[in-house]
Amino acid sequence: MKINMTRWMQDIIRRKDIAAIPVMTHPGIEIIGETVLRAVSDGNVHHKAIEALAKKYPTAAATVIMDLTVEAEAFGAEISFPENEVPAVIGHMLNSPEDIERLKVPSLRAGRMPEYIKANLLAARSITDRPVLGGCIGPFSLAGRLYDMSEIMILIYQNPEAAHTLLAKCTEYILRYCKALKETGVNGVVMAEPAAGLMSDEDCKRFSSDYVKQIVDQVQDDYFTIILHNCGNTGHCTKAMAATGAGAYHFGNKCDMAEVIREIPPTALAMGNLDPVSVFKESTPEAMHKATAELLGRMRDYPNFVLSSGCDTPPYTPFANIDAFFEELEEYNRKNS
Repeated sequence: MKINMTRWMQDIIRRKDIAAIPVMTHPGIEIIGETVLRAVSDGNVHHKAIEALAKKYPTAAATVIMDLTVEAEAFGAEISFPENEVPAVIGHMLNSPEDIERLKVPSLRAGRMPEYIKANLLAARSITDRPVLGGCIGPFSLAGRLYDMSEIMILIYQNPEAAHTLLAKCTEYILRYCKALKETGVNGVVMAEPAAGLMSDEDCKRFSSDYVKQIVDQVQDDYFTIILHNCGNTGHCTKAMAATGAGAYHFGNKCDMAEVIREIPPTALAMGNLDPVSVFKESTPEAMHKATAELLGRMRDYPNFVLSSGCDTPPYTPFANIDAFFEELEEYNRKNS
């Protein structure tokens, strides 16, 4: 459904009640009785999980699975597929600057990419009461999965030219993917760039944000928004994130939400940041109520705040905890609207 995302974000900032967009799809997989493996391999199953979750919870937007392997797989990386856990990249496929030079940018028909595009297309068609947000990896995080995370950190200092060559190829592919997602009718994309949090603010800008900005400049408009996610940021590279010009920013639980939001333009959304593991998955409903209430109280003075998980909620997150999250938000909004 065509939604003016600029107006949608302005409305969230303007209204008194707080919106919630937890990044979660795995509970939807469990609602429909499927496995993670099936959801990350079959666009129809993936779509049904997104749709089921949208029907169950009053999220301000629907999100797809945060899968940081699908682009790497398209390039040729080996992927592990547990039945009920998120996929993972096995090892790395590039070992030298020469390998980077030889690396070909794949087509959008490689690997599971067609199934992900299908899931986004079906979700955009069936969920019409709120925005649907696709997902992709960020350039530096993709480069790290192809070259090895430790090795890419060494490469940016020893051979920055080779690192920039790899980042340019990663960016070209992610840009193609974002354009394809935009054509499906989804209203934006959550770009997961957690590895950028390993760098200083200056290096984050040079080796991540400058490339993310290239994508933002070419695909973001009134009807399509980039939400930049960096759960590796502890607060040290928020300025670099903001330099991308993304419409919204999503933060992990390692940072102080009340601190990082001050470095985000007041016209952009700042989303976060309850711990997806220790709070969403492993705590009790009582602890979830308390953590949600505390975060809402601390963010009271920031109209552009959106309540969210700090990252994708993992498989087997208890529904009682998710229910408590929304119950606490509803209570807060009732008292403060």
